Amino acid sequence: MGACMRLRVIQCRVRWQLVVATLLCAASANTGLAQSGGEEIITDRPDITESAIVVPKASLQAENGLTWTNDHLDNLVALCQTLLRLGLSDRTELRLTLPSYSLGFPRRLGSSGVTDISIGFKQQLGPLPGGFDLSMIVATSVPTGTAGRTTHRLDPFLKVPWSRELGNGWSIGGMASIFWPSEESRRNLILEPTFVLQRDLSRSLDVFAEYGGDYPQHGGAKQTIHFGTAYRINSTNQVDFHFGFGLSSSTPQRFFAAGYSFRIDRLWGK
Repeated sequence: MGACMRLRVIQCRVRWQLVVATLLCAASANTGLAQSGGEEIITDRPDITESAIVVPKASLQAENGLTWTNDHLDNLVALCQTLLRLGLSDRTELRLTLPSYSLGFPRRLGSSGVTDISIGFKQQLGPLPGGFDLSMIVATSVPTGTAGRTTHRLDPFLKVPWSRELGNGWSIGGMASIFWPSEESRRNLILEPTFVLQRDLSRSLDVFAEYGGDYPQHGGAKQTIHFGTAYRINSTNQVDFHFGFGLSSSTPQRFFAAGYSFRIDRLWGK
């Protein structure tokens, strides 16, 4: 009887958090297209490599997406993946990753639920000599997710993205990241390097190819090859589509994803 009650409580908590996440996504979609003008939108999606540029001061940028992942016989759909970025100054932004809802097929214990949030800051360090842009992201996850989707601890991480324009629409970039997630009551240091090659096909459309790898202190390495495109509807709205394949046995076999991002400018000041 006690187990049944606990299961009902968990289910109610998942439903409540899913409703909140869905409402946030709906609000994002309804608000974004009303805003236009100003600097061109630069997002941290759809590639793994984050942008080395912060959002403009007094601007709020919402980057939303959903992902379907296939890992051999298991399938996982992640809904309402949202990153909020608020420009605090010309070189600093506040970052908040909202909880997303993951639905696993077949439904195994712990495969579905709501993920943890994360909060942090991005500090732009570039441009540097040689035409390089550079920034640093310091953040931590907060254990707000449901059982099976949370680590129950604060898990800090550090990211250092960089990029450089090559000319004729070509650019390169990458990111060096360190994660300290909690796994089975212990920390598992993970190093994550990425490298991306991007080509602007027009002022509004770009494509990319990317390599990303996770190299944990405990467990096998995960390596991914990643391709995608982004289309800017106007200066503050963007849609994207991307897909990737695992290069190692411990990596999910394939994933497909789509997203919509928008920015609201001049939240304060002139």
